[in-house]
Amino acid sequence: MSERSGTAADTGEVLFSEPGARWRAVAYGPLICALLLAAELAAGVTPHWFALLFCAALITAFAVLQIYAARTHVSVEVTDGFLRNGAETTPIRSIAAVLPADSDDPWEDGRALGELTGVPRRRTAVGLRRTDGELVRTWAKDHRALRTALTEAIARGGTGSAGDTTRGD
Repeated sequence: MSERSGTAADTGEVLFSEPGARWRAVAYGPLICALLLAAELAAGVTPHWFALLFCAALITAFAVLQIYAARTHVSVEVTDGFLRNGAETTPIRSIAAVLPADSDDPWEDGRALGELTGVPRRRTAVGLRRTDGELVRTWAKDHRALRTALTEAIARGGTGSAGDTTRGD
């Protein structure tokens, strides 16, 4: 296995990026618990300190796990040289074409890039034809911007290093 090689530091200008999830969601659980504490104090009842602290810690722990997983497996980045879907990095040079959105082509049954079994929820697929003829699907929330960035990167010729798809852990 190789190192993840789809970061802006080693492949040039970032043309498109979706992080998969935002860290600000970690604050939602403790914020709700703080509001409940304020409501208990304002109502003049004895605050449930232990329960509120326990719930805040538990919600925070689950949120951290979910956000870390989403940022690892559902993030998308396009640079001059690479397309990264989750932990799978594909050189732009290995992409022959971005397929039309409104077609009922076989690309809709193609393999989804990334190590996931399909296109993640709330993401839209974009069809790609690789230089070896394989039809695959990349995906993003903002699929129009992804399509534009991929078209631009392919037109530039993919200035990253050549090679086949690598899956980093």
